Amino acid sequence: MVKRAPVRVVFLGGLGEIGRNCACIEVDGRIVVVDCGVMFPDPDMPGVDLVLPDFTYLVEHADQVEAVVLTHGHEDHTGGLAYLLRELEVPIYGSEISLGLARNRIEESGLAGRARFVEVDDGERRAIGPCEVEFIPVTHSVPQGFALAFSTPQGVVLHTGDFKIDLEPVDGRRTDLARIGAIASGEGVALLLSDSTNAEEPGFTLSESTVGAAMARVFAASAGRRIVVACFASHIHRVQQVVDAAVATGRRVATLGRSMAKNVELAQRLGLLTIPPGVLVEIEDVDRLAPGHVCVISTGSQGEPMSALSLMATGDNKWFQVGQGDVVVISAHPIPGNEWSVGRVIDELHRRGARVVHTGTEAVHVSGHGREGELRTMLAVAKPRAFVPVHGEYRHLVHHVQLARSMGVPDDQVLLCEDGDVVRLDEAGLHRDGTVPAGYLYVDGTVGDVGHGVLRDRRQLAEEGVVMVVATVDLQRKVLTAAPQIATRGWVHAPEAEELLGDASTAVAEALAEAMQEGAHDVEVLTRHARRALGRLVNERTRRRPMIVPVVMAV
Repeated sequence: MVKRAPVRVVFLGGLGEIGRNCACIEVDGRIVVVDCGVMFPDPDMPGVDLVLPDFTYLVEHADQVEAVVLTHGHEDHTGGLAYLLRELEVPIYGSEISLGLARNRIEESGLAGRARFVEVDDGERRAIGPCEVEFIPVTHSVPQGFALAFSTPQGVVLHTGDFKIDLEPVDGRRTDLARIGAIASGEGVALLLSDSTNAEEPGFTLSESTVGAAMARVFAASAGRRIVVACFASHIHRVQQVVDAAVATGRRVATLGRSMAKNVELAQRLGLLTIPPGVLVEIEDVDRLAPGHVCVISTGSQGEPMSALSLMATGDNKWFQVGQGDVVVISAHPIPGNEWSVGRVIDELHRRGARVVHTGTEAVHVSGHGREGELRTMLAVAKPRAFVPVHGEYRHLVHHVQLARSMGVPDDQVLLCEDGDVVRLDEAGLHRDGTVPAGYLYVDGTVGDVGHGVLRDRRQLAEEGVVMVVATVDLQRKVLTAAPQIATRGWVHAPEAEELLGDASTAVAEALAEAMQEGAHDVEVLTRHARRALGRLVNERTRRRPMIVPVVMAV
């Protein structure tokens, strides 16, 4: 009997967190990457713009990476491609809209020349690397999402992507449970990797089409008022329903935010968004329209500091000013960690006299992820022999593991994995196969990895402040030319701490004088003495540990 090649699945991100989704399917040393996303920074990551997967494993095996395959077009699944393409030059497979959204970011980074985009359609099968991959339609909050069925020597590995079971989707494109069931009844699903985001939530997620009814109520109740709707720029179905509500109430529509404008243009071009002629106007023209004839669709539903909605809330948006009587609809639920930012924006909008509608007051948002009922349905239809939950925080993964076991997947074939874990599928079933590097890669502006050391320094500066001492010494005469100067930021309020700062200067002067008398004649040695003396006094007098920055200059 010929021994079949094992399959390895390497998880580089998305397990134990929301974002950074990235995994590898590996057969005979040939690798296909599934998604390459970003994660938005936590509050304890000061100055960080984005968090990427650790690409070490992919870079070390660059000659084995054959392609990247996209489940859908959201940033947490595609936003890291521009950074990966700096290291690798590989084809990218995905639906028309997924590739369009990804291409926008890649072109902004000047890396379009390193990418080859390969468009695939619903139900299509492609030979990609070591596998044949089937692209199965699933419903999500961005059009043209896929589940991926990898035909491997060990059977089908099915990755659901992000999905829900929406029986009344806006575009009529439903999750193809029939095809998944056919695979299960045929060769069978050897391993299921399934979205876990809403695994804790009982029941079923409401249809996206219910948001349209809620929008109609809000628009009908806001006659004579300007309306601003903030949502994700990639949520084309949500944009369509807002446009429909605007048209039904005689309003013109303008977009606000660069990504919203680009995505609306892309969706119209692809035939995924229908806006009647004459409805779409430029944002600079809305002030010429009567308030009851205005609808602005904006980015910024997550309270991002420089987003269009945040700038509106502070009165700093040069295109549109929110005022008394305006209605602002936040058509999104805060991503975990963004609750404070969204709450701050809502407060500021209220201060400007606007009425704010959000998920706490009206059903203007539904999730794009399936709840417990849908996850059970997927398990029942797919009938996997082995299971690993993906895409979710740790508690979501734990709950999904429990669901899988309750649905009959053998206990020893259900593995709870985290970033960096590797699993192996062979004739004996599914088991662990070591780990790979999978830490955070921090992006600050155009700078790549700012590093854990930089982040640690930023946290210390934020929590304790900084104290700097500048001292000038005459090494020939072994004396200070002047009293050391102390400067602080975020430590003490200088006018109220003159005595403390004076004592700090004296302590450093005495330490430097003593060191020079004992024979120290090197600036680095004197710098260490200054740091030690200043740090000791600061700690004794304030019980705080600010960053100490000594500068010793020799003349």
